[in-house]
Formats: sequence, structure tokens, C-alpha cells
Amino acid sequence: MGNAPKFQSSKPTTAPESTQRSSPTSSFRSLDGDDLEAHMGVFRYGAFDLTDAIRPSYDLQVVPRQGFRHDSYTDPKTNIQVPVIMASASRERLFELFMDLIDCLGDKVDLVLETSHSGASDEHQDLYREHIDIPVLKSVLYDFEEMLLNDGCTGIAVLNHRKQQEVQFDEHKMLICYGSPLESFEKVLIKHDVYPDEQIRFITEAEHVHSSTDILAKEFSKLQSRLGIDFEYVNDDGMSFEC
Repeated sequence: MGNAPKFQSSKPTTAPESTQRSSPTSSFRSLDGDDLEAHMGVFRYGAFDLTDAIRPSYDLQVVPRQGFRHDSYTDPKTNIQVPVIMASASRERLFELFMDLIDCLGDKVDLVLETSHSGASDEHQDLYREHIDIPVLKSVLYDFEEMLLNDGCTGIAVLNHRKQQEVQFDEHKMLICYGSPLESFEKVLIKHDVYPDEQIRFITEAEHVHSSTDILAKEFSKLQSRLGIDFEYVNDDGMSFEC
């Protein structure tokens, strides 16, 4: 991995996965199959549409909506504070927004694929690819748009080590932008009608459920192969930012 930064996303410990892992206090715990199926079938909350990848808690501790807010992360190894934008966008604009955000990183980037298809709710594997041209990367990602949108066990991070910036499209289908300056990211978000809201809460900040299928897991393997990524963990030699 060299010195390239990697910002890892993490799931709350209360989040049940598609295999229905849940905590003792889970709002999903007492649901029967019909109630759970009905909840998983709800994708629209007001003007906001979710992908198939994730659903909020049954008692709607957080109601999904569109917007972004500023945050920061302090790297425990270096004590460096990294500025962050966290964003949520409705399904119909989400993928194009991600594609426009990664254009802010430059012509050549590094890539990390994150998978938790075979792990527990708090475990994932990171697969790394160095030096890929943005046009080539975007062409491949467009071929896998449906999988990237709807697989709750797949995340992707695109980063530029020289700029010390990263755009993450995580398993929750949130968009997270790291590294100063943030203005170019802000302009892209606003262009897509995603506006600042410093009070917004995200689906990751409460109980939620991820969803995946065997078909999506196979699609992930195809994406990995198209990108020429070996199945191995990202090492910890570089900066490791976790939010």
C-alpha cells in the first residue's frame, strides 16, 4: 500500500446484517417475517429514495434524507486532524454524484474495494489497486453501477496520495470526502442539489440493516477481476483514518 491513505468505514455494533445478525436491543428483534419483509420493501422516505443496500431501523431512529455536513477525523497514529464532508443523496442522483466527486481527485488514483460478504457485521476485507487512470476506472464502475448501488456488503474508496484526498462510497451508500481543501467537493454536491445541513443525521448513526445476495457477491468478484485486484488485505504501513 505504501504511504497512500485509507479511510475505513465502520458499521455500528447494533446494525443487523442481511443474515439478520442483530443486537439484544434491536428494533428488528421482535419482528415476524412479514413485518421485516414489509419494512425492507420501503425505499422512499419523503423525497428521498434508498438503494436496496440498506434500510433504517424499524422504529426509524433516523429518517433518511439528503444533505451534507462537515466533520473531522483525528488520526490516532499522527494526531493529524483531517477535514471531512459526510453526504447522503437520493438514489436517482447518487451514482453520478459519486462519479463527479472522484473527478476532483485528478487523472490518476489509487483504489480500495471493501467487502464484508463473508465476514461478521464488524469485519471486512480491503482490496487495493494502485495507479489507475480515472477514465478507465469510471468506465469499469459504470458497468457495475447496479451492484455498487445495491450491495450492502460492498464499499469503494478512491484516493490520491499526492493530494492526500479521498472519496469514499461506503457500504451504507454514503459519500464521504476527506482532505483539504473541501471546496471542490462542496461545489459538486451543491451542483447535484445536495446542500449543507450541519444538523443532518445519517442512517449510520442509528441501528440499520444491510442487504446483499449471492448474485451481488458474484458481481463483486467480477468487478475485482476487471480491476485486476488480488484478493489480499490492505496493509497498515500508510496512514489509516477510521470514521
